[in-house]
Amino acid sequence: MKIRLAAAVAPLALALLATPAFAQDEESGPITISGSAALVSDYRFRGVSMSDKEMAVQAGATVAHESGFYVGTWGSNLAGWGTFAGSNMELDIFGGYSTTVGGVGVDVGLTWYMYPGGLDKTDFAEPYIKLSGDAGPASVLVGVAYAPKQEALGKWYNNGASAVSGVYDNPGAKADNVYIWGDVSTSIPDTGLSLKAHLGYTKGGNDGLGPQGTSISPTGEYVDWMVGADYALGPVTLGVSYVDTNLSPSDYNYITPNFSSTKDGSNIAGSRVVVSATVGF
Repeated sequence: MKIRLAAAVAPLALALLATPAFAQDEESGPITISGSAALVSDYRFRGVSMSDKEMAVQAGATVAHESGFYVGTWGSNLAGWGTFAGSNMELDIFGGYSTTVGGVGVDVGLTWYMYPGGLDKTDFAEPYIKLSGDAGPASVLVGVAYAPKQEALGKWYNNGASAVSGVYDNPGAKADNVYIWGDVSTSIPDTGLSLKAHLGYTKGGNDGLGPQGTSISPTGEYVDWMVGADYALGPVTLGVSYVDTNLSPSDYNYITPNFSSTKDGSNIAGSRVVVSATVGF
């Protein structure tokens, strides 16, 4: 379950966390349409692989009005831990309002995470607020996303063994989740190169496994981070980032084997270099 790193890894790994970023704009009166498509070597959401440490194809589009209101959608293929017994796909619908107050960008909205073909109880809603601005040559964004109590976030299984058996320990359980993050980026003049960094903190009531054996906060509480760079090459942006979490084997062993690669049993929340190519349209 997700919400992306916010702008560089969702298309690139900000697919790692909060609403996706988009590239070029097509203006039509008071309406602006923007979108992007990306190929990433691993879809990391808040530091955890949602594509079984394999490649993912992602795309999204946003329609914004000059008043500040916007709506959009974003999607990605899934595998392994990120699968929700459906079409192995995540489809996000989001909307909100953005404005500027005293030189600070304010963005308030809600993302609805859906898994087409899966069970309705795996879908969930997560409101968010983001503040952004400049600090010298750097652009800074801080955000908070809070998902109120919902079945998709509940502790339906007590451990990985229960999930493998397919018998719920706590069917219908509900829990909430909060995600706090910060992003920093800066461009190097006359080079097409930009640097970026991300730090996030997850805390939720689900310290086990939710419906279909996955969870937005797999261990209840952890930290994720990312450092990387992007290079603009015409309409294409090439990116590379180093993604990691503070989750140790002792943190997630109780939800094994679900919380591991289906190919070799390796940690899907360990350090990883993610590369990507994103094109705006």
